[in-house]
Amino acid sequence: MSLINVVVIGNGMVGHHYVEQLATSDVSANITVLGAEPRPAYDRVHLSEFFAGRKPEELALTTREHYEELGVTAHFGDAVVAIDRDAKIVTTDSGRTFSYDKLVMATGSYPFVPPIPGSDLSDCLVYRTIDDLGLIQAKSKNAKIGVVVGGGLLGLEAANALQNLGLETHVVEFAPGLMGVQLDGGGSSMLRRKIETLGVQVHTSKATQAIEETNGEGDTRLVMKFADGETLETDVIVFSAGIRPSDQLAKDCGLEVGPRGGIDVDYHCRTSDSDIYAIGECALYGGMIYGLVAPGYRMAEVAVSQLTGEHNTFKGADMSTKLKLLGVDVGSIGDSHGKTPGSIAYTFSDERAEVYKRMIVSADGKTVLGAVLVGDCSDYDTLLQYYLNGIELPENPETMILPASEGGAPLLGAAALPATATICSCHNVSKGDIINAIEGGCCSLGDVKSTTAASTGCGGCAALLKNVVDDEMAARGMEVNKSICEHYNFTRQELFHIIKVESIKSFKDLIKNHGSGRGCEICKPAVGSILASLWNDYILEEKHVGLQDTNDTFLANMQKNGTYSVVPRVPGGEITPDKLIVLGEVAKKYNLYTKITGGQRIDLFGARVEELPEIWKELIDAGFETGHAYGKALRTVKSCVGSTWCRYGVQNSVGMAIYVEDRYKGLRSPHKLKSAVSGCTRECAEAQSKDFGVIATEHGWNLYLCGNGGMKPRHADLFATDLDDETLIKYIDRFLMFYVRTADRLQRTSVWLDNLEGGLDYLKEVVIEDKLGICAELEEQMNSIVGTYQCEWKTTIEDPEKLKRFRQFVNVPDAKDETVVFVEERGQVRPANEDELQNIIAKSA
Repeated sequence: MSLINVVVIGNGMVGHHYVEQLATSDVSANITVLGAEPRPAYDRVHLSEFFAGRKPEELALTTREHYEELGVTAHFGDAVVAIDRDAKIVTTDSGRTFSYDKLVMATGSYPFVPPIPGSDLSDCLVYRTIDDLGLIQAKSKNAKIGVVVGGGLLGLEAANALQNLGLETHVVEFAPGLMGVQLDGGGSSMLRRKIETLGVQVHTSKATQAIEETNGEGDTRLVMKFADGETLETDVIVFSAGIRPSDQLAKDCGLEVGPRGGIDVDYHCRTSDSDIYAIGECALYGGMIYGLVAPGYRMAEVAVSQLTGEHNTFKGADMSTKLKLLGVDVGSIGDSHGKTPGSIAYTFSDERAEVYKRMIVSADGKTVLGAVLVGDCSDYDTLLQYYLNGIELPENPETMILPASEGGAPLLGAAALPATATICSCHNVSKGDIINAIEGGCCSLGDVKSTTAASTGCGGCAALLKNVVDDEMAARGMEVNKSICEHYNFTRQELFHIIKVESIKSFKDLIKNHGSGRGCEICKPAVGSILASLWNDYILEEKHVGLQDTNDTFLANMQKNGTYSVVPRVPGGEITPDKLIVLGEVAKKYNLYTKITGGQRIDLFGARVEELPEIWKELIDAGFETGHAYGKALRTVKSCVGSTWCRYGVQNSVGMAIYVEDRYKGLRSPHKLKSAVSGCTRECAEAQSKDFGVIATEHGWNLYLCGNGGMKPRHADLFATDLDDETLIKYIDRFLMFYVRTADRLQRTSVWLDNLEGGLDYLKEVVIEDKLGICAELEEQMNSIVGTYQCEWKTTIEDPEKLKRFRQFVNVPDAKDETVVFVEERGQVRPANEDELQNIIAKSA
């Protein structure tokens, strides 16, 4: 068979996928790739990770050397400027010419910049390529404020980039809501609420009429002028107001294009010229541009099939998507706006937890047509499979989006999926493909990913893929890989052992010696917790701070309005009148809303981030210390008044509760820990609903383990009876350290015990009988934790460098956010919520 010359214009993700598919097929072809960018294809899906320190070469999907190995001729940094369809020749900017038998246009898209006067100023940028990101980074070095024009998916990614660069960040959107294509009104409102909580200021229904330069404080700045008369001053503007198909080459050579742009293609991805194909974001099929990578990959595969003789067809693609924007989980499935005639909508909204879910079902209530998820995407995989595979809904469809505590339906198990179910939409991998890979010799998740390419695109199917692989391997009697994530081939328990035995003190050293890649949101917090459990370092040391969750990062609990709550420790609930007075004085001084918690402490709500160190100092000076309410650590030890005051009390429950709380305060663990001590069997402290609870008897103490309240309440199990003080503490030491050592990430003690082989009896053998011979070691570890305790608030306020983290505006250290409005509630003031703010604004107008 004679060789055919195939020229591919464009080397983005879709163009590269075409080259890979064609080069590994049985087609005899000379393949030439012509890319306008100076580098080979890279991963645009994870482009924002550039600002987290990921280097361009780490984003690369291929190399020049790899193309050479495939026999592909590649030229980069030399854009095609003309196509001569009659002569079948393309010409590049440098004047080089290439002849073709078949031409593939994978020219992608370009960022749309609205025709606003001033949009061409030097500090007006776009967010699209690695070079764009480099320019944004350079321009931001001396900037204080940044604005993103566009509240869509890419706009919010750009906003995340500006915030990561330390800029006060604003998002300006012409439409009334964010992500209007993917989200309905309720989802958009919840997303806005959560993003504003994270410090990004959102301006919707804003039409920018002009951008002008102005001089202020010696620097040239930009002023955005809006149609409503308002203005916004900034240093940098990033346009991310949508994309447009790069179809100019097609227009110039006479190919048919759509009235609003895009190269017209048929279901074989052929253009109006039978020797020219168009794929990806430059192609228009059925009047629609498919702007996700998965449909682009399907187009590439269809175009290749025209040369292999298979003649597959492209008839559209699912545009469902799950992503994390500014740390917020967002999911959109199918008909997310409920436009299908006769469709029914079920909505769940929890403003306290900032979770919004809406499911669209068919008129007969039997099938999922679409869904919107904001703040919690745990149901996404299940809903997507119901949608894609037409799985019949349960009798009460609303249970699909309800929390488990309110009667929610269980997640769809991997075994329930048909073989045709699409697991990875990026690479079109079905459950059947995964089964075939395992039957073909794949023995691990990594093997399956290498063989099928599943989860190597956007990565959104990672959890579902693992469930399917684990289920299929277990069904065959094969060992199931329990690795914590793709970056470590170890469980959390194994990582704990490695860190302890090798005395590893940082995430950097651990991943260098025992992992791969840069880590993720699964392994980083888990390793951070292990390091804290073993070595008890200050968690905001530079080598640890990147591992922490939001609350740990600021040593306080972020609330729904962006302020923080401060919870000082009150051991056992015992507090002096003088300390009560101090709490009242601090609350009045900083306009904090006060609430006595269920754990017998006082919570101070409404503190701004720059106020936190000031509040902590006043509390520490009065003898308080951090209550670790923000951490996966011991929270409280609740107590009744015991024998000191109560006529039924048989032991000093307050004294024991204070001792227990002072001993275990600061202990970092896989999940939060709560305890209680009751002075008699009347159980006023509710010790049996705690991770470890103590109840007094006439002969000592009864110890109860592994209970908890919350989403799945569970009573604790009676572990040992009539213990003296010393034995009680010894057993608690051993229990806690054994749990810290062996539990999975984010696993409560109740779930841990339920999954512990041998259950309560085995736990007794380990803790009481020392079956494993480790009790002395467990006690030594606990004594080390107790001996190295530090109040993290005190450590912070004594270090000027650490205090810099608590500035409201990074580049204006002394500035404070004076926009928080306070309202009265039952005689106290607290920050107003969004609805109250709108009412206040309306009344003032």
